[in-house]
Amino acid sequence: MCVGIATLDIINRVQAYPAEDTEVRALAQSQRLGGNAANTAVVLAQLGAQASWVGNLAQPAEIIERGFAHYGVDASLAVRIAGAAVPTSYILLSEATGSRSIVHYRDLPEYRAEDFLALDLSSFDWVHFEGRAVDQLGPMLEHARDLSGLTVSLEVEKPREGIQALFEQADLLLFSRDYAMAQGFVDAMGLLRSLPQGVVASCTWGAQGAWAIGHDGRVLHSAPPPLDSVVDTLGAGDVFNAALIHALGRGRTMEQALPEAVGLASSQCTREGLELDGA
Repeated sequence: MCVGIATLDIINRVQAYPAEDTEVRALAQSQRLGGNAANTAVVLAQLGAQASWVGNLAQPAEIIERGFAHYGVDASLAVRIAGAAVPTSYILLSEATGSRSIVHYRDLPEYRAEDFLALDLSSFDWVHFEGRAVDQLGPMLEHARDLSGLTVSLEVEKPREGIQALFEQADLLLFSRDYAMAQGFVDAMGLLRSLPQGVVASCTWGAQGAWAIGHDGRVLHSAPPPLDSVVDTLGAGDVFNAALIHALGRGRTMEQALPEAVGLASSQCTREGLELDGA
């Protein structure tokens, strides 16, 4: 189960980022399902997991609903809110660099802890949380962690106030470079070594790959393979998270799982969208 937000992504591909107060023609435009937890669920489903997404879903939201259905992600446990505004990300993808810039609009309530606590989690073996709405997230993490046999992971992408207090509730922490830099770290290793002993965590660092630390305190690194070209970095972090969760969930060690996740996320950057190669 992936808990978080689902968005409508409106993607404009441009030759290069426009300067301020200029006009540029888009080379192409597409609309698709987005959002960190939603993307993670989509990738997990393509990797063979029985994936579910849970969160607040504005209605109507045809593109989002079709996206989940296309990849076989179960969204039946989502809270559907009629007449609400669909969270929308307006994205510029640069043809020159493959990088992306995002303007996000959201006027939808955050998913509530009381809705999550009412769910029957007995059919799940892993719950992954997107790190947002810390006041609601705390009770959800605590509830999931108290259930025997359930593994809990937490994505920490942004420096949200109070989120550090939730770290001990997760079996796996998934950090981003943006979070690490906001905390004053110049590299992933510095962040991971600052964590309490025994914490299992990873931290992605763009073209440098990703680092991870296990129960034994040993820091691992996996560099991405050489790429002929970078087409689309949108969702690369979500691909990494899903691949790492999937590998660890199948009993792989962190030493085995980390290069698998880096390799899949890197290869995904060579093509547009989250349709995995061969899926």
